[in-house]
Order: sequence, then C-alpha cells, then structure tokens
Amino acid sequence: MGVFSTVRSVAQMAKNFAVLPRATKLLVVNPKHFDVKYVINPHMEGKIGTVDFAKAAAQWRDLKGIYEKLGFDVYEFDGAQGFPDMVYSANHGLSFRGADEGKSVKEVFMSNMGTEQRRGEVPFFEEWYKKQGYKIHHLPNDLKFEGMGDALWHGSRKLLWGGHGFRSSPKTYEIISNAWNVPIITLELLDPDFYHIDTCLSILDNDTALVFPGAFTVEGNEIIRSVFSKVIEAPEQEARRNMACNAFCPDEKNVIIQAGSEVTNERLEKAGFTVVPVDTTEFMKGGGSVFCMKMFTW
Repeated sequence: MGVFSTVRSVAQMAKNFAVLPRATKLLVVNPKHFDVKYVINPHMEGKIGTVDFAKAAAQWRDLKGIYEKLGFDVYEFDGAQGFPDMVYSANHGLSFRGADEGKSVKEVFMSNMGTEQRRGEVPFFEEWYKKQGYKIHHLPNDLKFEGMGDALWHGSRKLLWGGHGFRSSPKTYEIISNAWNVPIITLELLDPDFYHIDTCLSILDNDTALVFPGAFTVEGNEIIRSVFSKVIEAPEQEARRNMACNAFCPDEKNVIIQAGSEVTNERLEKAGFTVVPVDTTEFMKGGGSVFCMKMFTW
C-alpha cells in the first residue's frame, strides 16, 4: 500500500481504507516493578528515586478500573524484576487484526527498543502474544521501533500513523506496510519531550485528532489537517507538562486523559467527547501517561 510522508503524496493516497475491527481487550502490566532508575527521556530528569510506590499502585488501579467500567477485557501481568518500564505496555509491539487465506488472524510486530535499558522487556511480551495465538513478526536488528508508542491506528480504519525522529526508524514502516498491505503516513518528531508520536497525537475517531502542533514539522501539521476534518489543539503547557495528548479514546466517545488538563478538556467537551480524568503523575515521572500504559489487542 505504501508509505506517505509529504502533503502531496498523502493527497494522492487512495482513501478507500478497509475497516479495522475495534479491539475489545487490553494488555496491562501492573506496577509491581515500576520505578525510575535511569534517564532515557527528558521527563525522567531529576526523577530517579522519587516514585511514591503506594500512590503509583493506586493510580494504576484507578486507570485499570476505568477500562473495566468501559467494558474491556483486561489482561494483567506482573512484568519482570529489573525492567522498571514494562508498565508502559504500548511500547512493546504493534498488534493487528488481519487475514490469511480468507481467515481472520491476529498478528503483531515486536519492537526493537531504541534504548538498551528496555530491550530485555520485549521477549516477555512476545511470549504473551504467542500464548494468545498471534502470528509474530520481527524487524531487522538494525531498525528501531517502539510499537504503539510510535505507531497509531486511524480509529477503525486500516491506516497507520508512524512517528520517527527519536525512537523509531522510518524504514520500519516500509516493512510493516508491505507485510500487512496497509498505507502508513509518517510524521517526523522534532522535540525530545515528545519522543513518541503518542505523546503529541491522539486519534479520537476517524475524523478527529487531539494534537500538539509544536511537536511536528510545518508539513507534518499540514498532513494532519489534510486527513482529519477536526483537529483539537492542546496548549503547550498541558501537552508538555501534563502529557495531555497521551490521552486514549477507546470508543470514539470517552477520552481518558491526565487530570488537570483544563483547556484541553474544555475543547474536547465542546467537540462532543466525554472527558474521563485520571491521575497518572507517578508514571509521568517515567515519561508516560494514559496511552502508554496499555496495549489494545484482539
């Protein structure tokens, strides 16, 4: 289907996207081993040794409870000793509901983490996917890819948005596009605070995106506005310090978002969404919030 990275190429892209069935299951990793023990993104600066573990556990339970109230089947596992970032389960792969010889199959591309500290996390998730009956794909070792931290499905369409510039390699998306026969729009990330695309772009439904424009190039912003008929901008303070764009809208209605994002919340409500605030401040010390802390699956 191809990879599209310019306004011109996106304009020429076929728009008859196939339907992607909505995921009804979520994979989460509890914070039993969560901590900030090193610095691999700007949010971790000065946060080593500052995690309130009881508070983190309570925040995690609240977030999991929201998913359960919204009707998701939630899979939980403990992670592993020595890997404090496993709680950010969106980063370990990109899952997909595809077809093989006319039969529906579940598939996943496993991540090649861009930082040494996190590479040992991925085999634990691969084992989980195997047990769930997924077809496993691997990328060449020289290509970086951090799963749904940098690759976002376009609502209920077989169209993928891919971020690059910090943690994922652009060439990765050519391989994924060819393997799954899906078009991919790639966007370059410019600001280290927004090192994954899920920190600055949240796809709320097929027509609406929540975005922090300052994380993207001028052309990247033009691409976003050429595809989405509704673009909600988060102000810089809320996007940068409150991770407002790391929100998650699992059902085209409810937007789960870090508490205190008042301007963003007002704009979301004006657009017809229901805001579901949750406190993830302990996990923001590690550089992630709502979207990072789950992997949706089939």
